[in-house]
Amino acid sequence: MNRILVLGAGKIGSLIAGLLAESGDYEVHLADSRPGAAEDVARAHGSTHVHPLVLDATRREDLTRYATDKRIAAMVSGLPYYTNEGVAAVAHATGCHYFDLTEDVGVAATVQRLAADASSAFAPQCGLAPGFVSIAAAELIRHFETLRSVKLRVGALPQHPNNVLKYSLTWSTDGLINEYGNPCVAVVDGHQREVLPLEGLEEIEIDGQLYEAFNTSGGLGSLATSHGGVESMDYKTIRYPGHCEQMRLLMNGLKLNHDRDTLKRVLENAVPQTLQDVVIIYVAVTGLQDGELREENYVNKVYPQVIAGRLWSAIQVTTAAGLCAVLDLVFSEPQRYRGFVRQEQFPLPKVLGNRFGRYFAEQSNKDVSLRLVATGRTGHQRARQAG
Repeated sequence: MNRILVLGAGKIGSLIAGLLAESGDYEVHLADSRPGAAEDVARAHGSTHVHPLVLDATRREDLTRYATDKRIAAMVSGLPYYTNEGVAAVAHATGCHYFDLTEDVGVAATVQRLAADASSAFAPQCGLAPGFVSIAAAELIRHFETLRSVKLRVGALPQHPNNVLKYSLTWSTDGLINEYGNPCVAVVDGHQREVLPLEGLEEIEIDGQLYEAFNTSGGLGSLATSHGGVESMDYKTIRYPGHCEQMRLLMNGLKLNHDRDTLKRVLENAVPQTLQDVVIIYVAVTGLQDGELREENYVNKVYPQVIAGRLWSAIQVTTAAGLCAVLDLVFSEPQRYRGFVRQEQFPLPKVLGNRFGRYFAEQSNKDVSLRLVATGRTGHQRARQAG
């Protein structure tokens, strides 16, 4: 049985640990620096395959010693993005597979450099976005002879918004601020460029509901470097209309992008958390097929689900399921996945057919997702630029 060290017993790490342990194929060691945090998760799952411990992953010597003594096969970081470079360095030194959830471009670049001479797999940017959305986009891209545009849009939204931001905190506040405040990567007129966050505002309509979308950092992952020859490619976050204007006021007008500790306190004191969320995944690819200009879409909505007797939010389910699915595929085909592994290297049919990836398909539009994989065709959704 492969031993997996999951670092962080928070919103996502706790579900990752539970999913892997309850599969019966992984022995999970769940570490957290907070006394009692990992023990609470192990007790809640009631699994004999979850071994809780108190460990500060920023102490590299302690992390190295534990990974070596316990013969850990893979490290999974559910920690804030700024801790991941140290974790990846330890994974490299100990010969472990490495997986993380980072949206940070700099961290992913560091992991790629570390993976250059690694015999194990280094797969950063797992989860939802970056992560699953790149896997879905890559599947559509393979259906085209020539690419014109690739649009990735993802949002984790409250089902019943009732505050001025029309938003609820569904995951890491540090990660959210990082996405809203850091430069973004896009392909414009055939060239990869940096674009500003909170810009590129557009309207998007899905199933009759109007949303807005705007640039945020990290969601494109490595897709832009994997697929050249495209005229335009970008990633934008989906929100309810009006959210972007409010965040521009906070981050740019009030200069809180330069005082992120204050911004974090403001958001966590003013914006509630919720388990009643919905994750929207929208990918649109345009290009030539048989000499004709065509468009294909992948559209999915994922809602909270009960797993092992406990209700988990949609963002927890999609993020944890995305990581667990690619980890499972790496262990099932270790010769195929070595060194730096891009998310788009994992085929969408294999991810959706995986025992963890199935959580993406078990929604009201399951048939649409499966038809896409089988035929390469789906119905169109409307997306238009805001004036």
